[in-house]
Amino acid sequence: MAGAEVEVRVARDEGEIGAAQEIRLQVFSRGQGIPVEGEIDGLDPESLHLVAVRRGEVVGTCRLRFPQGHCKLERMAVADGMRGRGIGTALAAGAEREAARRGVDVIVLHSQRAAEGFYAACGYVAEGETFFEEAIPHVLMRKRLRRPGGAPR
Repeated sequence: MAGAEVEVRVARDEGEIGAAQEIRLQVFSRGQGIPVEGEIDGLDPESLHLVAVRRGEVVGTCRLRFPQGHCKLERMAVADGMRGRGIGTALAAGAEREAARRGVDVIVLHSQRAAEGFYAACGYVAEGETFFEEAIPHVLMRKRLRRPGGAPR
């Protein structure tokens, strides 16, 4: 479990965003063979970057974009050696808090089919058929956020 040892928050500066990008390159480019230009896609400047920080080091990340008032969760990655500790779950919860804070009712994401079970365990529901991004099978997933007190928005 991530517990108290990991803090999930909005990245504070360019150094943390750079560390987050390095984790994404580690996971997606070096780990899955996605070209660097496919991963560092030019959308980072318009995105809200969340980081998971452990002992002062960025160990996980995701980004949120808000196109046309919607929220899209993207680029979730946890550093090699840190997986299986609840960091991804903590990042998903942090993303939902940030989206709700900005008045968004629903988060969508494009999940790799291999990660679909993880997102389903976080409450996301798959919609539609498989599609490919960077030659990797994906599915659209959606989660309706809850209001404070537990009622759906």
